Amino acid sequence: MQTGYVLVSFMLPIFLEGCCVGDHQSKRLGFQQNTEHQHYRAVEGEFFMMPCFKSVNLEWSRIGEGREANDGRSLQCGTGFLAEATLSGKYTSLTSGSNLFFHLQVVGKNSLRCFHPEESSATLLVGVGEKLHCPGLNCSNNTGVIWYKGNKAVSDQRRASCEKNGLLQLCQVWKEDTGVYFCDRHIIELGVKWTFRRAVNVTVVPHKTPSYPPRIIYPINNTFEEVELGKSHTLTCEVIFPFEMKTTLVVQWYMHYGGNVETSTLLHMENSPSKGVTFSESTVTQGTIIKEVTAQHLNSTYTCIAKNTVGNNSVTIRLKKKIKVKWQSLVGYPIASFLLVTGLGIVLHEKRLELKLIYRSHFQYGIQDGDEKEFDVFVSHVWSPSSEVEGVLTLSSQSRPDPDEEACLSSMGQEGKDSMRPLELLLPQVLEDLWGYRVCLLERDILPGGAYTNDVVLAIQRSRMLICFLSADYLSNSNAVFVLESGVQALLQNSSLKLLLIWTSRVSSSLIHQDPPLPTLVQRSLKVLPSLNWTGGKAARATRNFWKSLRKAMPHHRQ
Repeated sequence: MQTGYVLVSFMLPIFLEGCCVGDHQSKRLGFQQNTEHQHYRAVEGEFFMMPCFKSVNLEWSRIGEGREANDGRSLQCGTGFLAEATLSGKYTSLTSGSNLFFHLQVVGKNSLRCFHPEESSATLLVGVGEKLHCPGLNCSNNTGVIWYKGNKAVSDQRRASCEKNGLLQLCQVWKEDTGVYFCDRHIIELGVKWTFRRAVNVTVVPHKTPSYPPRIIYPINNTFEEVELGKSHTLTCEVIFPFEMKTTLVVQWYMHYGGNVETSTLLHMENSPSKGVTFSESTVTQGTIIKEVTAQHLNSTYTCIAKNTVGNNSVTIRLKKKIKVKWQSLVGYPIASFLLVTGLGIVLHEKRLELKLIYRSHFQYGIQDGDEKEFDVFVSHVWSPSSEVEGVLTLSSQSRPDPDEEACLSSMGQEGKDSMRPLELLLPQVLEDLWGYRVCLLERDILPGGAYTNDVVLAIQRSRMLICFLSADYLSNSNAVFVLESGVQALLQNSSLKLLLIWTSRVSSSLIHQDPPLPTLVQRSLKVLPSLNWTGGKAARATRNFWKSLRKAMPHHRQ
């Protein structure tokens, strides 16, 4: 077991490439004796940090005599600042409970026997071992050197390092090693031990020289950018550069007239490119402004070129005219769809009664309710003056129609034929004698003495179809209007009922809005219910077409 420890102890320095791990010869020598009085020396213009001795919360207050009397200036231990000659003097602290005195002397650079500005900074490569030199170490006799990062000794930090002959050797550099290091070397003058604190600004880099050229991430090569004629447009080039210690990056825009690369013009760049920096790379965005886009710009090509010490890269784009649209697809179409749906919903809500009547009367007729009907057709009309003269009972005494149905129907209602009998007399004759339908007439088939409203509702329920003869006399008759309204309500409730309107005078639009006004249900239903126009007294062809249309509208004969 002891042999293993010996081998590990022997091989560890080899693995660390000769790093003197743990060889910290100087262990804060000056701090172990007489910590009540400390003398520090700094170089004017260099970074300095107030030390902390017994407490991390020490606050140093300046004291003095005469002109240097207490001016109220105080500095917290661990505070960093650029050393100035005016800060020289004596400081005290009562924080720890005992008097501590701190003497600071800021000397000028010219008073030093040797001063090399390059010693105050160092660049270290990450991942390898590096050494830091203490500035001015060889210019005077030194009793020891202690290295600090911030206000903490490097020897107390958990890392592989060592201090030897005034050098700080880091066995492996980390990114976090970037910062300010202090080397405290001790000198004795006139019997007083001074701690001469010098600062070294350390920068850790991923590599000393880049290994690849820049790459352009925007724009994409051989693409188009949309522009508006007469307006300004900014060409933007976004490039990623590898880290360089000495920045030599270049980003430029060129314009080629007519697409000819031999006629290149360097465009004016903006004041300074914007940068985004990471540890190993930096992103540079460079733009150029076309103040007013013309047709000539559309015929040219534009190239962005990015360069560094390794090489260059480029992309070429063109401009095209932007097509203006009145409605943006992401905004206009949803709004238009919403308005369309909303408008359609409003229309459907307002016209739901008419739509229901259309559906019931045109598409859903024929669905039987299972009850046997006593009548095929219920005919509703009011007597005109001419029909009252002839009397409704003359129907039974009329001779049967001509055996030729078409010729008979063509002659009915014609001038000189059947004495111009009104439709109120002709229709029941045709329906019963010629077509064989069972017709219900209130004045003939309903027993007198009953309530009119009950008789009407019962007659509609006992019939398969309701036919109403509409005229000015009909729509001004309250009893007749009640029959029509009852039929519409029955149609809305019973899909097996069929309802047909026959206009005996072609003034339907004025009759709907007559005075006194018709019920709202009747007004709206007159616009959509199936209807025919009676053309009595006109040509035989028109009369024949009326009877054909009526025959098609009638319910089918039951088997």
